[in-house]
Amino acid sequence: MTRLRDPRLLALCAGLGAALGIAPFNILIATPLGLGALIYLLAQSPTPKAAAVSAFWGGLGYFILALHWIVEPFMVYAAQEGWMAPFAILGLSGGLALFLALPVWAICALARPQGRAARIMAIVLALSFGEYLRAYILTGFPWAMFGHAMIGTNLRILAGVIGAHGMGFLLLGLAGHLAHFAINGAWRFVGGLLGGIVALWVFTPVFPAPQAAPDAPLIRIIQPNAAQDLKWRPEMKPFFQDRILDLTALPVREAGGALPDLVLYPETVLTSLLENTETIRQDLAAAAGGGLLILGAQRLEGEVAYNSLALVDQTGAVSATYDKHHLVPFGEYMPLQSLAREMGLHGLANRMGLSFSRGSGPQVFDLGADLGTVFPMVCYEAIFPHYITDVPRPDWMFHATNDAWFGQFSGPYQHLALLQLRAAEQGLPVLRAANTGVSAVIDARGEIVSALGMGEMGVIDATLPPSLPPTLYARFGDVAYGVMLLGLLGAFLRKRRVDMVDPTRT
Repeated sequence: MTRLRDPRLLALCAGLGAALGIAPFNILIATPLGLGALIYLLAQSPTPKAAAVSAFWGGLGYFILALHWIVEPFMVYAAQEGWMAPFAILGLSGGLALFLALPVWAICALARPQGRAARIMAIVLALSFGEYLRAYILTGFPWAMFGHAMIGTNLRILAGVIGAHGMGFLLLGLAGHLAHFAINGAWRFVGGLLGGIVALWVFTPVFPAPQAAPDAPLIRIIQPNAAQDLKWRPEMKPFFQDRILDLTALPVREAGGALPDLVLYPETVLTSLLENTETIRQDLAAAAGGGLLILGAQRLEGEVAYNSLALVDQTGAVSATYDKHHLVPFGEYMPLQSLAREMGLHGLANRMGLSFSRGSGPQVFDLGADLGTVFPMVCYEAIFPHYITDVPRPDWMFHATNDAWFGQFSGPYQHLALLQLRAAEQGLPVLRAANTGVSAVIDARGEIVSALGMGEMGVIDATLPPSLPPTLYARFGDVAYGVMLLGLLGAFLRKRRVDMVDPTRT
C-alpha cells in the first residue's frame, strides 16, 4: 500500500491521465483533471527537490503516452534501427520532463512560497513557463503542449487570441483551482468546476468560417498511400509513379469532368532526385491538364541535399523551389554533421546516405491572381507557429508531409490537429497532402472541411476556402500569453508578501 502512495508513482499516473486530452483521445476533461492531480502532489511536497522529482515523473508519464508514436520510425526498418526505439521514447520523454521539473525546483527553491495558494500559483507559473521554454530551446519541440487538448473542440477559436501557450495557461489555471479546492477539502467546488469545464466543452458555440465562392479555384490533393518500407525500393518506384499519374488524371466529378487549377502532392512523392525527374514532371503536368503542381522531392546542389517542394508549371518545368529549413534532429540530419558523416551516420528519413541541409528560411509561392500566395510547410515545420510571421501574410497555407513514418494510431492525428491549430491561430485555410493520410482541407476557423483517412489511396477535390482577417494572434503573437503570465506572477508576488507577514493565511 505504501508503494502505491509513492508520490513518483502517483505523479506518473497523473501525467498519463493528462495526456488523454490530446489526439487521438481528445478527452478534454482529462487534461485539467490530470494536471490538477499533479499540482496537488507538487503543492504538498515537503521540499523543492521533492516537488521537482514529482514534476519529472509527471512529465515522464505525460510524454510517454503523448509521444509514444516516436518509436514508429525505428520500426520501419526494424532489423537495422529497431533497437533504438526504447532509448528514443525514454530519452525524449525524460528530456522534455526536465522542462517541467527544473522550473518547479527553481521557483520553489528561490521564491520559497509559504501558503497553499502561493505554492499553487508558483507551480502553475513554473509549468507554464517550462512549456514555453521547450517550444524554443534546442530548436524547440512544441508538440503535445497542454493547450493542444482544446484543438479537438470549439474552444480551438481561442488560439486566434491567445495561442497554444495561452490555452495551456488556462488549463493549468483550471487545474490549479482544482488542486486548491481539493487541498482545502472543498469538494463541492471541485465538482462544480469540473461541471463547468464539461459544460464549456460541450456548449461552446460554433463560429463557422465563410464558405468558398462557387467560382473559387479548384484544387486536388493527392494521397498515394505509398508504404514507407516499399516506396524507396527500385522495383516499386514505377508502380507508385503510375499511381500518382492515374490519380492526377482523374476527372473532377463535382465539376462536370473539369480538371483542377492546382494539384498538391505529399512530401517526397517523387522518389528520384528532383533534377532527374523531368519526364515524370512533364507527364504529371500533362495529366493535370494545364494546372499548376506543387510536389515534394529531394534535391542536390553539389553534395548538399535538401528536402524540397517544387512549384511546377504547365510544361513540367520547375518555376520555384522551397527547401525545408527546420529539420528533424536525428531524423533528417545528425548533429555534428561532419563527424557523423565520417562515421557513416545519417538521418532516419534520408535514403541517400547524406544528412539534409537547412533551406534559407520561410517563403511563399505566388500562384497568380486566382490562387493567390501560399505559405508552404514540409512535415515537421507545421508544429511551429511563428515562421509564418517571417513572410508577407499569405492567402492560405499548404502542408506536405509523409506521416507513413509515424504509424496509424497517434502521431498522424496529432500532426493533423496541429494544422487545425495553425489555421485557427492565423485565420487562414490550410490544405494538407499526406502520403498515407490524413490529407485534409481545413478552413480558416480550424475546422476540417474534408479529409481522406489513414491508409487510403485517393484524391480530395475542393474549392479553396477563403481566409479571414488577421487574428489578434496573427498580429501580436504570444503577447496576450505574456500578459497572462505576468498577471499571475504579480498575483503570486503579492500573495507571497502577505504570507510572509501572516504565515497562517492560506
